[in-house]
Amino acid sequence: MSVIKIWTYDWVPEGPRGFVRDLRLRWACEEAGLPYTMGSVRFEGRETNHLAQQPFGQVPFLSDGEVEIFESGACLLHLARKSDRLMPADAIGEAQMVQWIIAALNSIEMVTVPWWFLEISGAKDNGLTGWLTSRLDGLETIFKNREWLAADRFTAADLLMADVLRVPKLRAFGDRPATERYVARVTDRPAFRKAVEDQLAYFAKAD
Repeated sequence: MSVIKIWTYDWVPEGPRGFVRDLRLRWACEEAGLPYTMGSVRFEGRETNHLAQQPFGQVPFLSDGEVEIFESGACLLHLARKSDRLMPADAIGEAQMVQWIIAALNSIEMVTVPWWFLEISGAKDNGLTGWLTSRLDGLETIFKNREWLAADRFTAADLLMADVLRVPKLRAFGDRPATERYVARVTDRPAFRKAVEDQLAYFAKAD
C-alpha cells in the first residue's frame, strides 16, 4: 500500500499558522483514518524552489505512490475517493459532494480571499463587499434548512466549506447565525482539532 505524503512549508510566520491549506489534507486523513506523513519545502525561496511539484510555488501538494497532485481541492478529492467517510458511495451523494466542493472553491473562496486581502490591507472602499454579502446570504439560507451540504451527513464538502468560512474576519462579517452554527459544529470535530494542533506544532518546531 502506498503511503500518503502531504507537503507543506518547513515554517511559516505565526499569522498564517492554523490556516495553511495543508490543514485540509491533514483533516481529511484524520477523518478517514488514512495514515500519512509530512514533507516540507523551504519557506525561504518558496516562489521558485518547488515549481516542479507545484507550478505556482504554493502548498500543499501530495504524493500517493505514483500519484503526484497539487491544489488543495484536487488533493482533497483524491483523498475522498479513498474513504466513504469523506465521499458517499452512491452516485447521487457523490455528485452532491463534488458540486459543493467546487462551489466552496469557485463560488465562495474566490470571493472571500480577495475580500479578506483588501480588508487587511486597509482599503478604504472594498468593492467586493456587495458580492461577498450576496454569496454569504445565499449560504445562510441553505444552512437554515440543512445540517450538511451533501447526502445528509458530513462529507469532504463540509470539511472544505467550513475551512473556507472559518476565517475570523469572515465569521465576524454580518449576522448569519445558521452559518456560524454550521462552522462551529464542523470545526468542533476531533479530527479538525487534531489537524490544527499538529500543524501548529509542526511550524512551531521550526522556530
